[in-house]
Amino acid sequence: MEQVHTDLNLQDENAKLLILLSLSNAIATTRNKSDLFDVIDQKLKKLFHFQDFVICLINEDQQTHSPFLYNQREDFVKNEGIAPAASKSYSLDDGLCEVMMAATAPVVFQVEEVLSWPSPPAWLGFWHKQGIREMIGLSISDGERCAGFFYLYAKESNAVSNQYYHLLQSIALQISVAVSNIKANEKIEEQLQQINLYKQQLEEEKSYLKDQVEKNYNHTEIIGQSQEIKKVFHLIEQVASADSTVLILGETGTGKELIARAIHSNSPRKDKLMIKLNCAALPPNLVESELFGHEKGSFTGALERRIGKFELAHNGTLFLDEIGELSPELQVKLLRAIQEKEIERVGGKGVIKTNVRILAATNRNLASEVENGKFRSDLFYRLNVFPITVPALRERKEDIILLAHHFIARFAKKTGREIKTLSKGITSTLINYPWPGNIRELEHLIERSVLLNNGNVIKEVHLPKIGQIAQTEASRAAKVKTIFENERDHILSILKLCKGKISGIGGAAKVLDIPATTLNSKIKKFKIKKEHIVS
Repeated sequence: MEQVHTDLNLQDENAKLLILLSLSNAIATTRNKSDLFDVIDQKLKKLFHFQDFVICLINEDQQTHSPFLYNQREDFVKNEGIAPAASKSYSLDDGLCEVMMAATAPVVFQVEEVLSWPSPPAWLGFWHKQGIREMIGLSISDGERCAGFFYLYAKESNAVSNQYYHLLQSIALQISVAVSNIKANEKIEEQLQQINLYKQQLEEEKSYLKDQVEKNYNHTEIIGQSQEIKKVFHLIEQVASADSTVLILGETGTGKELIARAIHSNSPRKDKLMIKLNCAALPPNLVESELFGHEKGSFTGALERRIGKFELAHNGTLFLDEIGELSPELQVKLLRAIQEKEIERVGGKGVIKTNVRILAATNRNLASEVENGKFRSDLFYRLNVFPITVPALRERKEDIILLAHHFIARFAKKTGREIKTLSKGITSTLINYPWPGNIRELEHLIERSVLLNNGNVIKEVHLPKIGQIAQTEASRAAKVKTIFENERDHILSILKLCKGKISGIGGAAKVLDIPATTLNSKIKKFKIKKEHIVS
């Protein structure tokens, strides 16, 4: 009988050695946390009777430690107490860690006994509520010193016989190597992601640089000698060297982007990119992604991580054209990005610091948009630090012929034609045309005229119904009234409707829904007299 009992023990030992060998091979091949967790959870539990485990690593500050590998099931984490979480840090000065750092062999702790210490670890109460009675601690080494701890939690005492401590010590050494490999792999993965991000950014920058070279933007292309454009040149010189936000105002086609590029090319940021985003050219749901970037899978179609215009313009300039088209939701996010100098990618979890100079442009009257509740006042004041209004072409008629000759030279060279100038009759026609499309319209008109011209002098331009458009524009200009004029006319019409009565039932003040005293003040302000009402 004694021989049979010995054979059974030998068979049991052989089985455990086979499991240990299998465990060692499995640990050696792990490359990530998930694999290592499965190996310990599924294989190590076959050797020893424990319910759960945690691997903690000492942080870089050498003063605290944090959970590295642990059970993350939802039902487990929701249990009462301080559950393991990689985001949390705990002091090494808790008595328990000090024992572990000095140990050269597995250490067994009775949970209730440790809880009776003067300052027991705060997280130990979580395990006690799970019914854990015994905790076996093993030191994790990085080759030179203690790098962390491997805790096994058991609901019964003597879960591991001391005759197997040497096996546990061996396993702890193998786990130490596996943890080092996982951390190295995570570092490599992080570096690869960073490299891919830089690669993507370089490709984007290359694309923008190529685009800029092809368009040949240069501040010297702002052609003009009129007093109006000279005022703009002066403002550019004043603000370019500063880092202030600039709001460029003007009608469509006046060359607001050229003004932005002139500011950038004369600024300390000129060696970096000026990134442009036309806020009206994209659907509202895509503008946010273009501005701030997005993470892979953050929305349908986001097949890869994309960096936004803010990140591309880091240390450079971001030109936001048609800023008045931004939705109220994006206005809030843009304001935060400008104020806090940080952004969040769509679907991202962390903030990204940015150093960007903002230049914005619009053909809208943003002050009126603010009054009408269509544009945020706080964003308007943030953008309107240094406004520059670009004059319409009809306001700088002295520059029309200069610009026309500039475009003739460009398109003649482009098409290989020998065209030098304009005829005198055409010169007069161009000066008298109202140019509702401004410089852009002039540019397209000259391009068409160059293509249709047969000689070396342009004798004909194909203006769209010159007389009719000029008359229409003139009549529109005549009809445009100031806010002062509109308010005076409105009050006057109501006074006429009420036959001069100001207060009381049927009085103008009642109709206008303002106090009679206020109406009397406005009548004096607008110099409205009795003869104006009865006329």
